[in-house]
Amino acid sequence: MAGRGQGRGARGPGGRGRAVRRGGPALRAHGAGRPGGPGRWGTDDAARVLLLAALPLRGAELAAAATRLYRVAGAAERRAVLRALSLPELSSALADTALPLVEDALRTNDPRLIRAALGPYGAAHLDAHAFRQAVLKCVFVGIPLAGVSGLDERADGELARMMADFATERRAAARPVPPDVLAFLHSHPAPTEATT
Repeated sequence: MAGRGQGRGARGPGGRGRAVRRGGPALRAHGAGRPGGPGRWGTDDAARVLLLAALPLRGAELAAAATRLYRVAGAAERRAVLRALSLPELSSALADTALPLVEDALRTNDPRLIRAALGPYGAAHLDAHAFRQAVLKCVFVGIPLAGVSGLDERADGELARMMADFATERRAAARPVPPDVLAFLHSHPAPTEATT
């Protein structure tokens, strides 16, 4: 009788050990299985990502499988597909073919999907306009900006202007400006014409 971890599906060629090695560093980077802030992955997220990473597909076949899964799955599985895009080997294998999935997630009002869409893959593949709009959407729905990959690298004068305009509107309505917006504007001051 096989003991725990032995038998079918045990570590070995094509088994779960290969998937863990493939996705392990990225999963650890996201705190898989450890409680924490909004950027942390739960064990269920990590398991779903590992299952996707274990598929013996690459390129167009992998993109088709990920797209199919995303289109028919529930929110948790969609989030896993989006999070799996942050695995370097999946990201490079998919190139920009998974961008429509990121764009779809950004059209939702589900903060979990929006947050997952703005991982490393989304940050690398969204054009400047779409990235700016996604960051502003995070502010509107209350997603912490600390979870937006590449924000400091991609921040530009136009995004700073948009954030300054948002802050001005909030103040004019006697509403508090979210701390994330204030911190962003402190690090990325808006051009002076946007703040007058």
